Amino acid sequence: MFDLKEISTKAPKKAKKEEIKAKTLEIIAEISDLQYLMFAEHKRALLVVLQGMDASGKDGLVRKIFSGVNPQGVWVKSFKAPTEEEKDHDFLWRVHKAVPPKGMIHVFNRSHYEEVLITRVQGWVDDKTAKKRFEYINAFEKMLEDQDTIILKFYLHVSEEEQKKRFQERLEHPEKFWKFSPQDLLAAQDREAYEKYYAEIFEHCSPDIPWNIVPADNNWYKEYVVAEKIAETLRKLDMKFPTLKM
Repeated sequence: MFDLKEISTKAPKKAKKEEIKAKTLEIIAEISDLQYLMFAEHKRALLVVLQGMDASGKDGLVRKIFSGVNPQGVWVKSFKAPTEEEKDHDFLWRVHKAVPPKGMIHVFNRSHYEEVLITRVQGWVDDKTAKKRFEYINAFEKMLEDQDTIILKFYLHVSEEEQKKRFQERLEHPEKFWKFSPQDLLAAQDREAYEKYYAEIFEHCSPDIPWNIVPADNNWYKEYVVAEKIAETLRKLDMKFPTLKM
């Protein structure tokens, strides 16, 4: 069984902060160029899935990595509690509407995985239903890949100590008041349950599209790891600008 407690949440001791930060800026610029090329080529799309405990830094990560990308080429979707209309459809209905068209990068800040995560923590979905949903999710992601959508899945792995520190900062700094929600503290109390269900997700969803577990206690290292994986993936596509049509 996958055990998150055995995986470090911190940057490697040998990692040099200033060097990594400088390298990250170079990679961010490269992602901008690669996205422009993907938009022009118009053959493939990229879906970036971000999951993590509250205060793992999903919002800040998105701002940093995609700061230089043309706004026409990237779109961020945050999945909140489903609306009444969404509840009247299957659990993937609202997700499918948000997947990227060719040439685009879409970022899911939380995602369809909430349907086998918070739903289980809160007892809204039983284990049998969740495991059936694993199968649907795997088939859904495979279908997207078959339609030339590349999927990158990242779990931002933050320690309990760092999470508490960030919650405290939200209470002490006026510019962060807006981030605070009592629900965050309640969710933190269920950390063990979340880790258990995340472990099952990593084990079963999905074999051909593995999760990237990213140490998230150090924002500068987290940003580097995610940015480099995105750039590496786009580089391998060997994209070309379309030729002139006469």
